[in-house]
Amino acid sequence: MPEEVLFSSEQQHSREEIATYFHDVADKLAAGEAITLSSGSESTTMDPPARPTFEVKAEREGPAAGPAELSIEFELEWDEADSGNESSNGELRIE
Repeated sequence: MPEEVLFSSEQQHSREEIATYFHDVADKLAAGEAITLSSGSESTTMDPPARPTFEVKAEREGPAAGPAELSIEFELEWDEADSGNESSNGELRIE
């Protein structure tokens, strides 16, 4: 099935501003509440289940010679008809 982008935002922010966004999402997750993303006239609300899949990636992209772009990606994934089943490949630690 092709990917459908429901919301997208990409802007530079200070580390402190980004931390505030993460805190806001963490507070919503901890409270079991839906998360609303909005920017300008664009908005979407997502309601993650109790046990979504949490994916963390560190990547380097770019040409073999020359400067590369580094990224850390955090992603929550779940099926629309999520059953709450869990799977684990080991405990994640972020230090």
